[in-house]
Amino acid sequence: MKRMFLFVSAVIVLSLSASAQKAATVEADPKAAKPVNPNAPKIKFVEESYDFGTVVEGPQVTHDFKFKNEGKEPLVLSNVHASCGCTVPTWPKEPILPGKESVISATYNTSGRPGAFTKTITVESNTGDGSKVVTIRGEVIKPEQDKSIPLAKPSMLKTNN
Repeated sequence: MKRMFLFVSAVIVLSLSASAQKAATVEADPKAAKPVNPNAPKIKFVEESYDFGTVVEGPQVTHDFKFKNEGKEPLVLSNVHASCGCTVPTWPKEPILPGKESVISATYNTSGRPGAFTKTITVESNTGDGSKVVTIRGEVIKPEQDKSIPLAKPSMLKTNN
């Protein structure tokens, strides 16, 4: 009888604690507690993707992503990072006032990277919308060999035996 009573008590306690945990997770909705700032800065890019087309291997290529702060408070870019080390972004460190424009430059190093590429640049700011991603792409081709220069010089010391 004691065993039966303990078993029933344990089942009741476990079921009550499980339902209490479900109720707690419903109340802790992060979206409901976070108010939306109607004056928050808003970043608006002229273009979010750029295609370099076909470029010759060797030199670096750069594109400027122009953007505007369409919000009512200053826009602060806290971090801008590329998807790999072959792309280097530069961005303004000072706040961009409402209605003002600025640029984020993305420089891709083509040296030793023949073939198609697609790289992303992630922009983290105080907009409240999370991060924004812009993309560069293109294709790197090897430079053409100059046909007027011989590839191998004949040796005067070499004999034809």
